[in-house]
Amino acid sequence: MTQPLSLTLLNNNWSEEPFPPVELAWEEPNGLLAVGGDLSIKRLLNAYRNGIFPWFGPREPIYWWSPSPRTVLFPQHIRITRSLRKSLRNKGYRITFDTCFSEVVQACAAPRSYTSGTWITNEMHTAYCRLHAADVAHSVEVWNPAGELVGGLYGVSVGGIFSGESMFSREPDTSKIAMVALAYHLQRWGFRVIDCQIENPHLMSMGAENIPREDYLALLRANAQHQPPREWATDTQMDLSRWEPLTS
Repeated sequence: MTQPLSLTLLNNNWSEEPFPPVELAWEEPNGLLAVGGDLSIKRLLNAYRNGIFPWFGPREPIYWWSPSPRTVLFPQHIRITRSLRKSLRNKGYRITFDTCFSEVVQACAAPRSYTSGTWITNEMHTAYCRLHAADVAHSVEVWNPAGELVGGLYGVSVGGIFSGESMFSREPDTSKIAMVALAYHLQRWGFRVIDCQIENPHLMSMGAENIPREDYLALLRANAQHQPPREWATDTQMDLSRWEPLTS
C-alpha cells in the first residue's frame, strides 16, 4: 500500500522553525518539501544550511525544495571552451563583485527569449538584497568597454558552498564569463563547490554534474566552518583566458 504524500506547512510567524528532513521531499515534483513560511534572513540561512532553497512563481505561496539528484559544479571542473577563452581575451570585459547586487537580481528577473515569466518576484528581490546587506549573498558583474552591465550572476555563500541562484547575459558569453570568474575566485578562496540546484543545458555545458542529494548534504556538513573572505574582490593580476582550473 502506497503511503500518501504530505507537505509540511510552515508557520509564517516562526522564522526559526526547523524544516522537515529533506528525505521527506517528494520525488515528483522532484524535491518539493514544504510550503509557506517567510523569506526572512534567519529562515533563508536555515534553508541553505540544510540543502533547501525557495522557488515559486508570482501569486504562488513560498515553496521549498531539496531535489535529488543535485546539480553542482566543482570549480576545478569548469569547462572553458576555446571560443570562451577568445571572448575573455579579446572583448575587453571587466569583472567585479558586489558593486550593484540589486541591479544584477533585477537583470536576472527580466523576461527571457523563451519565456515571459520569472520566478524572481519583488518579494524574492527584496529578500536577497537583505541577504546581500548581511554579507551572505553576492553578485558577479561583467562590464563591457563602454561601462555597460552586460552579464552577471548572484547567489548565497554558506560555509564553503556557493549556491547560485540565477544569471543573465546581454552580450554573447557574458553569463559564462561571470561563471568562470566565480569559479576561479571560489577555488582561490577555498570553496568546495558551486550549487547549481537543478540541471539545465547551459550549466551542464560548462561542466556541471548531478550528484545524489546525500552527497551534497555531506559536502555542506564537511565545509560548514569554512570562512569566506571578508571582501569579495577580483584578482586583477589574473588573466582568466589563461586559467587552467585543474592545475590551479
